[in-house]
Amino acid sequence: MTSSDEPRGTAALLVDSRGRYLLHLRDAHKNICDPGTWSIPGGAREGTESSQDAVERELLEETGLAVPLEELTVVDCLGPDGRTKGRIRVYLGAWDGDADELPCPEGVMFRHFDASTIPYLTMCPWTTEVIALHLAQAPARRPVPAPARAGARARLNVVGVHLYLEQDGKVLLGLRHPDSAFAASTHHFLAGHCEQESAVTCLVREAEEEAGLAIDPAQVELAHVVHMVDHPGGQPRVGLFFRARQWRGTPEVREPDRCVSWGWWSADALPHPLVPYTRAAIEGIRAGRLYTELGWS
Repeated sequence: MTSSDEPRGTAALLVDSRGRYLLHLRDAHKNICDPGTWSIPGGAREGTESSQDAVERELLEETGLAVPLEELTVVDCLGPDGRTKGRIRVYLGAWDGDADELPCPEGVMFRHFDASTIPYLTMCPWTTEVIALHLAQAPARRPVPAPARAGARARLNVVGVHLYLEQDGKVLLGLRHPDSAFAASTHHFLAGHCEQESAVTCLVREAEEEAGLAIDPAQVELAHVVHMVDHPGGQPRVGLFFRARQWRGTPEVREPDRCVSWGWWSADALPHPLVPYTRAAIEGIRAGRLYTELGWS
């Protein structure tokens, strides 16, 4: 096979010693392949790198893991337009860690699922094909759990970016959708996870995507930082809260599956329920503090 024939796509199927598959829930409203489905970590080769190098890089970037991988199969796929055909070389590895400990710089979350649960999930078609192949070959190809290289299970922090807008003494908050995976039916800042981008770039992008607001990066300043865990030993998260001094546009619902309304609320009469760290950030900003910790023992 020549380099031009080698698939551009790569992916890693990770299986734990209980036979569960590590799956990644993809964003639902972005111009990506198979949006809103459960899939497996991976991405395209860059430049002249090999498929092996690419899958190891993508796995490290998306999960913080560096585990031994072996080739499993090549599958066909479709691009974001649903028509362009591509191919993905899939690798097999073993990992026995906690999915909740993994960073998630792209997409929504990671979870382990056993084979009996797969049919009930909204699955990426080619991922379903890969899992079916692995199940058929499992007696001969089941991977032996191997420890990741030193540092592969470091507790990487998820970075969230939040927009603090104040107008006439009121703060902009959104009411999240009842079916939202995070903070359902709860008020929250306009926010998003940093992807392969700077925090301010993420903020500007999310403001336009979620609410139709145009923000000049030069008009943005850091207002507060919250370092938090939901419980001792949980996934650590860093929340960066940026104040925009100026913006263009009126907040409108652009992602109705995530946010059902935007509203301006007095800081003295905040809505209920409100995401706890959102309230903590507002209180910190009003008090002139730059930093808050939540959930640490």
